[in-house]
Amino acid sequence: MTAPDGSAAGLLKGGPRRDGARVSRRTGRASGRGVPLPLLLPALVGLAFLLLPLVALLVRAPWSTLPDQLTSAAVWQALRLSLLCATAATAVSLVIGVPLAWLLARTDFPGRGLVRALVTLPLVLPPVVGGVALLLALGRNGVVGRWLDAWFGVTLPFTTAGVVLAETFVAMPFLVISVEGTLRAADPRYEEAATTLGASRFTAFRRVTLPLVAPGIAAGAVLAWARALGEFGATITFAGNFPGRTQTMPLAVYLALQNDPAAAIALSLVLLTVSIAVLAGLRDRWMTTS
Repeated sequence: MTAPDGSAAGLLKGGPRRDGARVSRRTGRASGRGVPLPLLLPALVGLAFLLLPLVALLVRAPWSTLPDQLTSAAVWQALRLSLLCATAATAVSLVIGVPLAWLLARTDFPGRGLVRALVTLPLVLPPVVGGVALLLALGRNGVVGRWLDAWFGVTLPFTTAGVVLAETFVAMPFLVISVEGTLRAADPRYEEAATTLGASRFTAFRRVTLPLVAPGIAAGAVLAWARALGEFGATITFAGNFPGRTQTMPLAVYLALQNDPAAAIALSLVLLTVSIAVLAGLRDRWMTTS
């Protein structure tokens, strides 16, 4: 039975709420009945705003010539390079981004707020500005690049490695934010218990913390990979647009749009399909809340 006054006890027993809204026992969310009109209309407008460009892309796609467009060597070359560079950028982000997220979440040091702001700066920095900054830092005459060239003969701009670095620069903050949030939500007492039993801090991190935050790491990796796959501004500024070496799918779309709009639409459909497949395949497993 429910409490006659509609109290919390009645709600815990599954009784109806006083305002008439129902709460799902499985999700704990209120049903859609009685949604206020001032909230419903802007929500529908926002949904239409996000879906309309994608629908237009599907409507205007050259379906009759699509197989010929997609079987060209240039398309597969750009797609292969995009997948390779995005995966490499995600791997680099995991190697250096997860420790950085742990440092921000688990340690207290002077200027931590400033460091966090600088880490997230690429999220709001125009990608072209990021490419210029990478050139000034890692270019042949850059602050660090000149020494890489003089000591090791390593030149990063306008190479495939430059594409990976540009994508890592813009994608890694997504991973760091996701992992840091997961670390802050995880109970640190498990790590403390491991250290009291004789485990070192690194062993506790490897054997206790990593399994706890694995879903957050996976979600951040997916976001970083998707962001790297679609990177354009920093890539074209720092790595250029050389077919087979630095021309990724977004760059190929931009180039095709100037000369062959049908090819640009076909390339956009490939990117759209890959992105939807990745997010749909991993979202239910890693990116849902309990």
